[in-house]
Amino acid sequence: MLNLGILISGRGSNMEYILKAISKKKIPINPAIVISNKHDAKGLKVAQKLGVKIEVIENKECKSRVEYDKKIISVLSKHGVTQKNGLVCLAGFMRIISPEFVKKYKNRIINIHPALLPAFPGLHSQKQALEYGAKYSGCTVHFVDAGIDTGPVIIQAVVKVKEDDTEETLSKRILKEEHKIYPEAVNLFARRRIKVLGRKTIIS
Repeated sequence: MLNLGILISGRGSNMEYILKAISKKKIPINPAIVISNKHDAKGLKVAQKLGVKIEVIENKECKSRVEYDKKIISVLSKHGVTQKNGLVCLAGFMRIISPEFVKKYKNRIINIHPALLPAFPGLHSQKQALEYGAKYSGCTVHFVDAGIDTGPVIIQAVVKVKEDDTEETLSKRILKEEHKIYPEAVNLFARRRIKVLGRKTIIS
């Protein structure tokens, strides 16, 4: 069975939905460790309640991104989340991970983004969609590469943009879809049903 490591910075709502799906035996993966870069991240208590080990590596502990990521990799490896037998999920992790980290865990790091990539990458995607006048937005689970929200797409969910939407109302509806498709993507990976061919993913 694969080992799962989840990286968070805040409330970890996507983390919670993934861990609950695992606890209900819906995903055949071992939730090995949750790591946060903030000691007061609310998601840490959630993970503990669900019986998952936690560790905190504060940003200020390291002088560089590479040094920080080496610490992350060390903790992941200690808990069996390796490049051969692991999956790393970014769940509201507010750091840009280094190319060295990405290379070590090639096609084993996934993230969720609140837009239909490649549209509206980066921060404040919902605001970007509203300002652009998009009729539809949504969310995307994708593999992480060296770019910002540029890795191969695994799953997407579409959300219709309403005329009276605000950034907050649109974000709430998108988040509901995130909670559905992120566990689904982890399940597909755990069951080895995802194959990456260049920029495309093939789901069997």
